Amino acid sequence: MLDKIIIEIDKIVKTLTLPQISQRLHPDESLADGELSDKEKKHALGLMRINHSGEICAQALYQGQAITSRNKTNRGIFEAAAFEETEHLAWTHNRITELGGSPSVLNPLFYLGSLAIGVTAGLLGDKWNLGFLEETEHQVETHLASHLECLPVKDRKSRAIVKQMKIDEAMHAKTAHNFGAAELPPQVKKIMQILSKIMTKTTYYI
Repeated sequence: MLDKIIIEIDKIVKTLTLPQISQRLHPDESLADGELSDKEKKHALGLMRINHSGEICAQALYQGQAITSRNKTNRGIFEAAAFEETEHLAWTHNRITELGGSPSVLNPLFYLGSLAIGVTAGLLGDKWNLGFLEETEHQVETHLASHLECLPVKDRKSRAIVKQMKIDEAMHAKTAHNFGAAELPPQVKKIMQILSKIMTKTTYYI
């Protein structure tokens, strides 16, 4: 038990303090940076900061869900999703740096909150745990689609990253659905949307 606690704390520290490494090529690796105005660059930076914080939340969420999942197969689903979210972290962090910015200072707060939500979802049972994963990914996919609409057209690098993230999130939702995810009540979905809006509104600026 002590070893498990140490491992989970180590995950938290590494996620919040160390640059993540992607085993896949960065989606924007072969693309040249477009000529962006200061206003466009600032907007792209804000959106990519949001996406990075979203991936921080996803790491914490899936960590919490894996900790409390009763089913070994389902636990593997959460761990696999968390692995791909680690790659997303690497991509978004690198793009934030290229745009001359830094990740949100609120990430530790959002991490702890998401971890608590993930642990709670797991305690409710595996079908609800998977249901929470599916709904989370649906909302993230919608959120990424909105970013593709408002990212500067010339910012091909950020757009390539967001497009690949959207594909990955859709696959996570499909996997959860195929393994028996329960449909979450409308009230729960609404609360998730409200929490997401709080995160996006704040991390765009800080």
